[in-house]
Order: sequence, then C-alpha cells, then structure tokens
Amino acid sequence: MKRLRVSQWSSKQLLQASSRASSAPISIASRQPFLQSLRCQSSAAIAPEHLADDLAVAEHTIHAAPSPPPERSLESAKLAALHARLALSAKVPLQTLARALITPSADTNGSFNNSNLAFLGSTIINYHVLEYLVCKWPRLPMTILYEALRAYAGQESLQQVARRWGVEAAAAPGEEVDPGLLQWKADGEQLVSTRWGYVRSEVRRDSSYRRGVSSRVVLDDAFGDALSKKGQAGEQGYHALQNEAFGSFVQAVVGSIYTHSGREAAKSFVTSHILARQFDPSALFQFQLPTRELAMLCAREGFEAPVARLESETGRLSRTPVYVVGIYSGKEKLGEGAGPSLDIARRKASMNSLKAWYLYSPGNKVRVPSDMMEEGAKPWKAPHIDIGEII
Repeated sequence: MKRLRVSQWSSKQLLQASSRASSAPISIASRQPFLQSLRCQSSAAIAPEHLADDLAVAEHTIHAAPSPPPERSLESAKLAALHARLALSAKVPLQTLARALITPSADTNGSFNNSNLAFLGSTIINYHVLEYLVCKWPRLPMTILYEALRAYAGQESLQQVARRWGVEAAAAPGEEVDPGLLQWKADGEQLVSTRWGYVRSEVRRDSSYRRGVSSRVVLDDAFGDALSKKGQAGEQGYHALQNEAFGSFVQAVVGSIYTHSGREAAKSFVTSHILARQFDPSALFQFQLPTRELAMLCAREGFEAPVARLESETGRLSRTPVYVVGIYSGKEKLGEGAGPSLDIARRKASMNSLKAWYLYSPGNKVRVPSDMMEEGAKPWKAPHIDIGEII
C-alpha cells in the first residue's frame, strides 16, 4: 500500500477524506488541544478579570529568593569541604554552616541569615579572650586591654581568620549561588539584631566631648568605641563592610558550635583558632610623659623616687654617640634604655620600666574562671588583678 504524506494532499482530497470520516458509523473522539488560549476581540491583550487576579497573585508569590535554600546545602561540595577543614563535629549540620555564610546584607530575614548566631558567637569569643587577657596580663591599662581585645576578636582579625579557613565571597548573593560561598553585598541593608552599649547624648546632638575611661566602660561597645546613630550606621567603607561580613561568619561558626555541641566545644574552638594567634601587647603602648608616669607609679606603690643613672656611653664626641641609662628605685633597677642623647636614653629607660610593670605575667598556663566549669576542677585561686593605669 502506497503511503501518502499529509503535506502533499490537495484541498480536494482533504475534503473527501473528511466527508468519508463523517459518514462512517464509528465516531472517533476529537483530540483535545495541548494548550488552551483565550483570544480577545480587542487588539489589546486583556485577560478576563479572574485570570488577571490569578496572575497578580502568582507574580507576588513566585520570586527569586535572596539566598540559597537550606535544602541545597547537602549538595554543595564547597560547604562539605569547609565543614571537614574546620574539623567540626557531626552534630553541627551543613544547613547551620550554610546559614552562617548568609549575612543580613544579603538576606534581611532573621530566620535565614547569621545575625543571631553571630551575636551569640561574639559574646562567647569576647568572654574567653577577655578572661585570658586579664588573667595573663593583670596590670594592663583599660585602653590597652581594649586594643588587645580588638587584636584578637576585632573584625579585621576575624576577617583574617576566615580568609585562612579558605572562605570565599560570592560576586553577588542570590538563590542560584553555591551555599558554600559567603553571601554579602556592600549596598545591602546592614542590620544589627542586638549590640552592647548606649548611644551617647552628645552623639545624638552631633557634638563631641572628651570620653573618659569610665564612660567608655559603661556606655560604649565591647571595644570601647562610641556607638553611632541609626542613620549613620551605614556610612562605612567597602573594606570595613567586607571585614564585618567575614568576621560575622567566624562569630556565627562559634555560635553554631555552642548551640549544637555545647560550651566545652566552643571554648576549645576559640582557644585553637583565635587565642592561638601570636600577639605582642608591648607594641600597643604609647607614652606621652613616661618620666612623670613612672614617678607617679613609684609614689602610688610606695617605692622610692626613680633616679636615672648613666651606665655606659660610647662616641660622646662623634657623630653617632650611644648612651645607656638605667632607672633605679633605691637599690632596685627598674629598667634601662639606650639612645643618641642622655634625654632620649632616659625617656626610653622610663618607657621600658613602665612596660616591665604593665606586662607582668604569672606565666603562659594561667587558670581562667571558665576552667571551674569543668568536671573535677581544682579549687579556684583568684589571680592578682592590678588597679590599672596610673595617669
């Protein structure tokens, strides 16, 4: 039987075939079209009222999410590698680690970003760092203690920690981005769920006053910085916002460990990744009147008045003389310093004497108050905490 193509049939043959099909006793059900469309009489494509309402609801409910969904966390190789690189416990799920990578600037929903975990982690980090600093260097002035805390737990330091972990930021946050990348954007809304401190009255009036150490402890944030008004909170540079985004991830990881694994695991993580970094607090000191401050220190502690004595010199008549001056309180030598003149050598000797006093430490292995929470801990022996700064 010869097969004919439908495309080659003439209109006459199509009419004959349709008439024969209509005269046949067996009726064949007509096939429903795949797509049904409404055709309007007007030239403008105006849909009926009920269809327009359905389309408006669909456009309102169906939109791209600002961050990847939690279900995709189990499929991310970057996220699994980061989880293994940090040696996290199996109690910390990948979904929580993926949430720690979403900042409030990328997703303003508090149920999906890391704002709550970051605040919890920041309090834990600041607590362990502060108790370590106070017990190891009990004579640090308050201003130096603030800067030492910033050196360990500041946003710039935590940003370096996150970089060393291998954390990478996405070019732009979105639903299609890999959950193993940090989600943040500089032009997003910077939200802070909770923060320590109070906004000073002079900041509200856009005026400046002298801030004392006592007011910094009571009114300002954890690093002794004055809080800004809500309208001025977003006036930060790109690098500052980037450091804040990376630092919030480190804080959120600590908060996640505390939530899922407990206090001991969080303390061990902070000790291994934050307190293990090398830090020299002597570089933070900057004295204005070292000789006066040393004299006040000796008077406060009941020591004899400090006396500068020339110990050695060389090249007095040359272009580069060197003088070595020692500071004595009675028969006790407090410190010494060298310089090209007697006055500079005396000032350096006074600075070294003050640093030797402020940087007193009972040792590297000091007990901290959180050690008493362990099972079978020895009785607590309170460390010596000095009065603090002199001037």
